Amino acid sequence: MSQSSAPSSRLLDSPLLLQSSELLCSLGGAQPERVRHPDSLTPSPKSLPPSPIPQTSVPMSVGDWESREELRQRELEEARARAAQMEKTMRWWSDCTANWREKWSKVRAERNKAREEGVQLRNRLEVLSKELSALKRERQESCTEMEQLRREVERLHGKEQATPEPEEPVRDVDTEKPLKIKEMDVDNLRPEGCEQHNGDSSRSPRPRHWEDRDPTEEEASRINALKLRMDESQKLLLKEREDKMILSKNIEKMEAEISQWKMKCEELSKSRQEAVTQVTLLRERHQDELGRISEDLQDELGVRSSMDKKLAELRAEMEGLQAENAEEWGRRERLETDKLNLERENKKLRLQIQDLEEILTRKRRQTVSALDTDLKSIQAELYEKNKARIT
Repeated sequence: MSQSSAPSSRLLDSPLLLQSSELLCSLGGAQPERVRHPDSLTPSPKSLPPSPIPQTSVPMSVGDWESREELRQRELEEARARAAQMEKTMRWWSDCTANWREKWSKVRAERNKAREEGVQLRNRLEVLSKELSALKRERQESCTEMEQLRREVERLHGKEQATPEPEEPVRDVDTEKPLKIKEMDVDNLRPEGCEQHNGDSSRSPRPRHWEDRDPTEEEASRINALKLRMDESQKLLLKEREDKMILSKNIEKMEAEISQWKMKCEELSKSRQEAVTQVTLLRERHQDELGRISEDLQDELGVRSSMDKKLAELRAEMEGLQAENAEEWGRRERLETDKLNLERENKKLRLQIQDLEEILTRKRRQTVSALDTDLKSIQAELYEKNKARIT
């Protein structure tokens, strides 16, 4: 035990151990200077040259980024709210325009319907006027035919007819003088009746032998045929008169309806003017609203462009920070590799020191054993010399 403790104390005092300890201390002192903490991103001023990028604190940039992100989110929410409001206003305006279009289409349909009915009434009036003129012509023809029949009757009875008076137009016959055919007895048709219808100018003394003479069968048949024709013409005239009354009533009704439709058309034109004024007012309001919306959109576009610029700046700054971070990570990896290399070298040196210590201990043991043998031999020699001197 004393021998093992003695070599250990001598080994601590040996110069080789002191040199190795100084080497380890120098290595240990250099290690903190070269190897930094892995959490620190700034490089060591002794190990690496200073970076040209300005040193910015990462927590502060992260805080600025968060605040800018919140501001951007708020601006986006405001823009979305404005867009939703604009969409609501546009929908409201579209609904208003649709309602006005529907009302205007109804008014237009009523106006077109009134126009069509007016056109139909005009066409009907034209048709009725044509029918009336045709009936007037037929009545005039029937009047002329009756005159011819009267003349033929007078000729058959052998009367000398005077020149007839000029006939009046059909409208004068209807309006001023009523027809005398109703008053005339067709069964007792005689020359005197014809003279009364034609006027007092034909009242001249007639010979009496014509009245006493009996008509022949041929003349009687002709007279009967003429009577039948006169009856038919009288019936026809009565029917035409009734038709004329009906047509006049229809014309009055149609004129009343036309006046009503004119009043309706005037009301529709007034309502149309009111609708046009309201539509113009709504268009002006719509144009003003569109102008305001366009201004808001331009403002939002400007805000978005400024936001895009800010985002571009933030992206550039973020890219710079990412590049700096990547550079710092590269430095950190290099430092870690240097640290690992130094640890390996330290391990090698420790192993070498252990080997040297073992070699020293062996050599010490060898030297101690050699010294012991030398001492023993010297002591034996001295003992023998002393013994030889004593003897």
